[in-house]
Amino acid sequence: MRTLRQICDIMLRELWILRQNHIYRFCMVLFPILVIFFFTSILDDGLPTNLPVAVVDLDNTTTSRSLTRRLDGFEMSKVVARYPSVTEARRAIQRGEIYGFLYIPKGTTEKLLASRQPNISYYYSNTTLAAGSMVMKDMKTISSLGSAAVGQATLRAKGVTPEMIQALLQPIKVELHQIANPWSSYNIYLTTVMVPGLIMLFIFLISTYSLGTELKFNTSKPWLQMADDRIAVALLGKFLPQTIIWLAIVFGYQYYIFFHLHFPHIGSPWMLVLLGLMQVLASQGFGIFAFGLMPSLRMSMSISSLWAVLSISMAGSAFPIMGMDAPLQSLSWLFPLRHYWMVYQTCVFNGYPLVESWFHFAALVAFMLLPWLVVKKIKNAMLTYVYIP
Repeated sequence: MRTLRQICDIMLRELWILRQNHIYRFCMVLFPILVIFFFTSILDDGLPTNLPVAVVDLDNTTTSRSLTRRLDGFEMSKVVARYPSVTEARRAIQRGEIYGFLYIPKGTTEKLLASRQPNISYYYSNTTLAAGSMVMKDMKTISSLGSAAVGQATLRAKGVTPEMIQALLQPIKVELHQIANPWSSYNIYLTTVMVPGLIMLFIFLISTYSLGTELKFNTSKPWLQMADDRIAVALLGKFLPQTIIWLAIVFGYQYYIFFHLHFPHIGSPWMLVLLGLMQVLASQGFGIFAFGLMPSLRMSMSISSLWAVLSISMAGSAFPIMGMDAPLQSLSWLFPLRHYWMVYQTCVFNGYPLVESWFHFAALVAFMLLPWLVVKKIKNAMLTYVYIP
């Protein structure tokens, strides 16, 4: 009963600190909410649309103009300019005015009609990888459609039936089935790793900051005295209010994307609750552990921010882990976001039972328990260390 009363007293003390210090208000509420709405809004369309491209049409025939109109008709590409030469179009790419251009040389239609295989070129900038790959896909499709249209007209003039034309022009018909994200929505696969990663960043930083400020403001000894110098009770009372606030942010984020924006989720809603709980507890565990390793406000926050930023790259959502070098593959297991992402895509996105990703779930539990390795060092720091700016 005395222990419970001590925890409640420390919780009230922590709530007073949260209320007085504006950093907590910004980093625990305002910034996470801004991050959630920023990423879901900027990627609201799923895919970028109307990416600026250009055409260099030296043929200037009905066929070449038809190719230009078709390119402009694609959702992701918009023809914003027509240049008289390749040099001017290349300079426009270098200036960042367009992402690519289609080059139709003189005599293209004549060679098409004579079945002499003219060369249609397309150039695109891969400085911006996503935009470059998308306009490349559209221009490649247009190049294929141009030759197919002429071939179809020629065969039709010779009296070939539509079924035979289809078999000649497209002997193998490809059926594309994109599993789980058939819309190829960037919002669905980017937001679900970027936002949790940034929320973890805030949890890391606030966890280390709240311990470091006890040393900075010389309040560590009165804090421990409230728990009779029992560091476990002191930590529990200090971080319970933060845990409740973080859970409210995480559950609010999950409700917003899965039930308001209708992101696909085959898994049970209880799996979302469990995953959100493990996300918060594992992040707090790592933050406390980082402070225990380096009981310094500046150094522990530096470690936490570095680890959080690297975890976004090491999660495996943008670049697959199996494509990395062996040392980096091993290093990826040391990032909580990696295990969060694996549990999410296995159990929530694809609906498999938790046993299919039990090792990653166990890793999140291990991160949650990391503070037990350094509790004695944290206690010693709170009692004996002197804050050095």
